[in-house]
Amino acid sequence: MTDPHSPSFDSLGLAQPVLQGIRDAGFTYCTPIQAQTLPIALSGRDVAGQAQTGTGKTAAFLVALYHTLLTHPAPASRNPTSIRALIVAPTRELAVQIHHDAEALGRHTGLAHAVVYGGIDYEKQRRQLEEGIDVLIGTPGRLIDYYKQRVFDLKHAQVLVLDEADRMFDLGFIADIRYILRRLPQPQRRQSMLFSATLSYRVLELAYEHMNNPELVRIEPDKMTVDRVRQIIYYPSMEEKVPLLVGLLRQSEARRTMIFVNTKRMAERLEGTLKANGFHAQALSGDVPQAKRLRFLRDFHNGDLAVLIATDVASRGLHIPDVSNVFNFDLPQDAADYVHRIGRTARAGAEGDAISFACEEFAVSLPDIEGYLGHKIPSAPIGPGMLAMGLAEGELAPRTRRRPHGGERGRKPSGHGGGHSGGRAGGHSGGHSGHSRHPGGSSRPRRGKPRRGPPGGS
Repeated sequence: MTDPHSPSFDSLGLAQPVLQGIRDAGFTYCTPIQAQTLPIALSGRDVAGQAQTGTGKTAAFLVALYHTLLTHPAPASRNPTSIRALIVAPTRELAVQIHHDAEALGRHTGLAHAVVYGGIDYEKQRRQLEEGIDVLIGTPGRLIDYYKQRVFDLKHAQVLVLDEADRMFDLGFIADIRYILRRLPQPQRRQSMLFSATLSYRVLELAYEHMNNPELVRIEPDKMTVDRVRQIIYYPSMEEKVPLLVGLLRQSEARRTMIFVNTKRMAERLEGTLKANGFHAQALSGDVPQAKRLRFLRDFHNGDLAVLIATDVASRGLHIPDVSNVFNFDLPQDAADYVHRIGRTARAGAEGDAISFACEEFAVSLPDIEGYLGHKIPSAPIGPGMLAMGLAEGELAPRTRRRPHGGERGRKPSGHGGGHSGGRAGGHSGGHSGHSRHPGGSSRPRRGKPRRGPPGGS
């Protein structure tokens, strides 16, 4: 962070071990969410913060958490399995990312960390908790599992953090969250911090019920996307989507590129096609085993994996620096997911590009997305030479020919990792779906048998 107009971390009166971790991480000045929430949290008050994705929310609550634990020692009666701080995250990927950041920022504090989540290493995670830790990070289901088995207790918890609180509702975790909150010390006896992309009515209700008169901090709440994301939209026919994607990937010399689709099946098809055409690509969806999922994310983070294809399981809470391009191969069916997807690029002041395809299948979502943004997304014609020719077929290409790149009609999108899909079920043509687009930008009537389903139009 190098904005000299923001307060520096040195000026906040932080405990020295915390300040050393911040310096090691290369941070000097606060981001806006840090500048406004840290003075509140460092004074011991509760805070509920809203900010755009990629603006430093994780560092904000970690810095405050460490300062509180270091300046308020645990009571002598505390058992080793009685944790001092709890951070709850809605997804495994976000929990792992928070743990990674916590170990970096907290390396000089002497505090022990652990992260627990479903799908992997059950006994290993259990043994780590039994050995005693200070800061516990986890997803709701695995936290409750270990708590009910009395692997850890919450009697001496001094700090609670709820990250991506709106996502807790989206994934159906709110009953689990309330279960955890009711077993913590009373709100007056702990510090609570809640962070969310939106401070909706239901999130605020949760905050006021289980926090101690939290102060609200909203950073540009009406500004839905990061200024530095360059957005553009194309209108390809179904048959043009893959050739256009490959052409644009070749043009941009793809490196740390994320491609979002609405279904697991489409993610697998794209993976096969891109690999067959020389791209180092992997698909990430809700059904990928946890060990493999974490390896993909690590390789992508390290730059060893050029293209990550994802359903919306990966669209929230992941901090992957230097993502240059985000492609919406399928427009999301939930308008908020568009913002979360393109927020993977242009993080922490960087620049990036978000390229979207409004095809016949998913263009019906475009009016809702633009209404949510409050403006139209700039569009461009598909010019001569943009479509890649002579593409090799991936392993799933025969299936693709029977239904060209259209995803799974009539099914809810996969990839949230939970029971909530968000938005409409897929498969209707609409929006800008009346015509297909030639490379030169002209339109022509669609050939072949018309699709079934409600008529489109915007």
